[in-house]
Amino acid sequence: MKRILTISALMLVASMAFSQQVASRAKAMRMMAFSRPEYQIKDIKVYTDTMTVYSLATQVIYPFGEWRSVEQYITDNQLNWYRETGYKKYYDSMEVSVNRMRRFDDSYIDLYYSIWTKKVELLAGYISDSEVVLANGIHVGMSKDDVMKVFFKKYPKSYTADVAVLKVMSGAGEVAEIYTFKGTKLRHIKIETGYKYY
Repeated sequence: MKRILTISALMLVASMAFSQQVASRAKAMRMMAFSRPEYQIKDIKVYTDTMTVYSLATQVIYPFGEWRSVEQYITDNQLNWYRETGYKKYYDSMEVSVNRMRRFDDSYIDLYYSIWTKKVELLAGYISDSEVVLANGIHVGMSKDDVMKVFFKKYPKSYTADVAVLKVMSGAGEVAEIYTFKGTKLRHIKIETGYKYY
């Protein structure tokens, strides 16, 4: 009898987990129907409080815009940045000159000039300063609804009610923009890259 109860409990837990997974996938598929065409969203995954969006748009790779030099970015955005220059190791043996741009609150972005793309490429970033605005208009302090409207034309509000983290990734998974919300406000933006080549 004890064995039957244990097996029944395990089957109940497994079926509940499966139904939650199906519900998350259905929610993700419905959200794709509302995505904006300019972001070329190819897949969405929802897991507990995190929504991951896979996009083929260049905006994901260049969230601060496309620039030919670090100086051009500094001049055009008209914000005061503290600039630190150093070297970072990439792909085991190569060293790359990296510019770390800092704000007063320790927000930063790490940039380098690529000899392959002839553009300033982003390596990492953490933004908690509301004055730093991404090329798509997103900035810290925005409402969750306004951030979602950048990527989706419309959507059922209940689908994003539990979302505390929106992760927007490039198609190849090399770049990720991570938007973290506290309540209904955007608290900070983190940018991670998996680049291994200079």
